Amino acid sequence: MGTFLFPSVCAFVVCLSCCFSSDSSSIHSSCKLGRQFQLNALHMPGDVTLGGLFEVHFTSVFPEVSALFPEQHIYSHAMTMAFAIHEINKNPNLLPNLTLGYSLYDNCATLVIGFSAAMSLFNGQDEEFMLQENCSGRPPVLGIVGDPFSTFTIAASDVISLFRLPIVSYYATCLCLSDRKRFPSFFRTIPSDAFQVHAMLQILKHFSWTWVGLLFSDDDYGHHVAQSFQSELHHSVGGCLAYLEMLPWGDNPVELKRIVGLMKKSTARVVIVFAHQIHMIHLLEEVVNQNVTGLQWMASEAWTSANVFETPRFMPYLGGTLGIAIRRGEISGLRDFLLRIRPHDKNDNENSMVKQFWEHTFQCRFAPPPAEWMEAGGALCSGEEDLQTVETTFLDVSNLRPEYNIYKAVYALVYALDQMLRCEPGRGPFSEHSCASLQQLEPWQLIHYLEKVNFTTSFGDQVSFDKNGDALPIYDVMNWVWLPGKIEVQNVGFFKKTTLNDEELVIDEDKIFWNFDKVPRSVCSESCPPGTRMVRRKGQPLCCFDCVPCSEGKITNQTDSIECLSCPEDFWSSKQNDLCVPKKIEFLSYNDPLGICLTTASLLGTFICSIVFAIFIYHRSTPVVRANNSELSFLILVSLKLCFLCSLLFIGQPQLWTCQLRHAVFGISFVLCVSCILVKTMVVLAVFSSSKPGGGSKLKWFGSVQQRGTVLALTCVQAVVCTVWIISASPTPHANTRYHNDKIIYECVVGSTAGFAVLLGYISLLAIISFLLAFLARNLPDNFNEAKFITFSMLIFCAVWVAFVPAYVNSPGKYADAVEVFAILASSFGLLVALFGPKCYIILLKPEKNTRKAIMGRDIKR
Repeated sequence: MGTFLFPSVCAFVVCLSCCFSSDSSSIHSSCKLGRQFQLNALHMPGDVTLGGLFEVHFTSVFPEVSALFPEQHIYSHAMTMAFAIHEINKNPNLLPNLTLGYSLYDNCATLVIGFSAAMSLFNGQDEEFMLQENCSGRPPVLGIVGDPFSTFTIAASDVISLFRLPIVSYYATCLCLSDRKRFPSFFRTIPSDAFQVHAMLQILKHFSWTWVGLLFSDDDYGHHVAQSFQSELHHSVGGCLAYLEMLPWGDNPVELKRIVGLMKKSTARVVIVFAHQIHMIHLLEEVVNQNVTGLQWMASEAWTSANVFETPRFMPYLGGTLGIAIRRGEISGLRDFLLRIRPHDKNDNENSMVKQFWEHTFQCRFAPPPAEWMEAGGALCSGEEDLQTVETTFLDVSNLRPEYNIYKAVYALVYALDQMLRCEPGRGPFSEHSCASLQQLEPWQLIHYLEKVNFTTSFGDQVSFDKNGDALPIYDVMNWVWLPGKIEVQNVGFFKKTTLNDEELVIDEDKIFWNFDKVPRSVCSESCPPGTRMVRRKGQPLCCFDCVPCSEGKITNQTDSIECLSCPEDFWSSKQNDLCVPKKIEFLSYNDPLGICLTTASLLGTFICSIVFAIFIYHRSTPVVRANNSELSFLILVSLKLCFLCSLLFIGQPQLWTCQLRHAVFGISFVLCVSCILVKTMVVLAVFSSSKPGGGSKLKWFGSVQQRGTVLALTCVQAVVCTVWIISASPTPHANTRYHNDKIIYECVVGSTAGFAVLLGYISLLAIISFLLAFLARNLPDNFNEAKFITFSMLIFCAVWVAFVPAYVNSPGKYADAVEVFAILASSFGLLVALFGPKCYIILLKPEKNTRKAIMGRDIKR
């Protein structure tokens, strides 16, 4: 950097020596540049001068300029600034009574020349500039438009910003130039690379391209853009870089072959290039050599609209390219101005730029021409040649992009200067409300007004600067259309920043030409659909992953979910694992086929009991009914009816009252039934014992009152057990999710297992006692074999409930209730059939046996 500072240091040393010499007689009123440089330039004097730095040539040997024109239309950049100043001088509303001049220099696309040109503008080139005795006064130029290269601008601004001379660039996009501490006097009418990166990212997001390759130039522009793009890619788009490569300066076949080979092998179909035209020329040569097709190119603004690529050779590779370009504008009167350009009559280097352009365009030389030119028969330039007679892009004003930014940059400086000169004394923005003076202008005073500039161009675009000196960003989205024999770059949309945090991207997809059958896709892994989660592939970027289905009970309802979410307790995952659905509620329902069967059986049993009860009532005076205590028989029928009906409490959705009643009613009903059977058995034994000598006293203990009392006492015991159980640990309804993950089993928990065991144990005790007593009395000569039927009924009862226990324990959910209902119904039907079947058979089918004579006769036969 020190080498480049020499012209500036030279000038300031001379100036400072003038101002601070120990010999007071040596103080001068002017400073003069100590060394002169021959630079391509164009000057026009004025009361106030603006400087300009432009790329007119590609290469040069410094300090002797020997350069080549890159493209004729680039020369129009410098001429656009000249036009803007001529237009302003004719405008009575801007800078009245003041004439603007300009000093335009060619940077030859070379850093050392560009830096020297900037220093020449700042210090004064080949002229004396007046200063006060204290070295104060107006600088040679009040502002500089340019440089187009970020690296050149950084080098110049590092020095010029120290003295707060405003620089307004039209093409330097490096994000680093937005650093207000380092570059306090820098402004630009082109958006910074930060917005270019945002635009690129929004396009990627629009087409869902998440797997891309990035190429960048080896300079400040490329490095800063690549760093910004890489840091924001995943955050903004969720994308990843398949590769990141730096394009070398110049022709480096080995490195370019390696880079293109990497692009060819990569699965990324989208390639983003932040580089200059010269980089792309070398890169595309290697792309053509290796025949790498099938890529979707995305171009930065540096080469989006470059005509050099619009050739048939590149069409199979660049067709369909998307890119962003700086805003296109219209400048009325520019073409007429360009047609009126003529070389300066003076033969000097100050206005060499027009002469070189003229010689290049018309292939002639101004006098005196080189001897070898004349010997070769070359033509002499007259300066009156007509530009309309030659084929040149210089006059093409249909696609003004950099030119439009230059136009806005000049007007921004002029509007700031105009506002400064309109300041009313005593109402100024500086100390003690003072105004700036043109004669003693400090550059930072002009910066104050430049920061507040806000105007609208004739094309309708607003021009203003934010706190970092950046203009309101707006880009055109461009598409390379493959037409017969050529490529045409068309506008298919725009990207702009509307407010501080809002961005707008508009793309007309119907206008886009694709080099494919359809919109290309560029992803490392397809999105994981709902119901799956992403599992990153080890050692690969974040965009490369596998989709793993969620486990049961977990879901994802969005694409590309990282984790599966557990469903709430009462919900379960759907078959696709993309939705939590309410768990199926399961209980022994009246609508369930099993519930219907059990309900039917219960009602059937109740109906049969009612029929038997009616038969017994109707035939209550017959010997079969009256034999062996008909009252207990009626009580048994009532209890059996209760047993059949209590089974209905086990069907339907459990409620608190049904849970409390089902076991209580079941327990009391069966105890009542078994108690009656037990008392009947005991009466049979008592009658038989009373017939033996000395046994008459036993029968008095089994009268009707004693029988009723015994049944009541035995039943009350069960009622007490049930009451204590309900009060201490009441059965309650419970939603059980243990048996099935996808179901909620509504069931009644017993509350106290001990209470349930005592209830069943008490019933079992009475049944066993009844069975034993009936078994002992099975051969006694009682009427109608009562003891045998009781034995058989108790045997059925005990067998059912013995089988119930293991079946109940091992039956989940509603099937446990079904097992209990089945046990109740089976034992009830067993008792009903065994105890009342034979009697009904005699009453209904063998009425001849339902007489006392028949009974006595049977006893005699025995």
